[in-house]
Amino acid sequence: MPATKEVKCVSDDCELDMFENHYTYDIADDHTVADLSCPLCGGSDLEEIEL
Repeated sequence: MPATKEVKCVSDDCELDMFENHYTYDIADDHTVADLSCPLCGGSDLEEIEL
């Protein structure tokens, strides 16, 4: 099954507390949370939520 990552935006100006990113099987091996941007504010101040 493809990976799913839970990510939170830690920008003080953003109200989004978390979002899920669902990956496909053909994702690049070097893809990280740093390659993403917040879907609400567009910022890149993101952290992966470790469960």
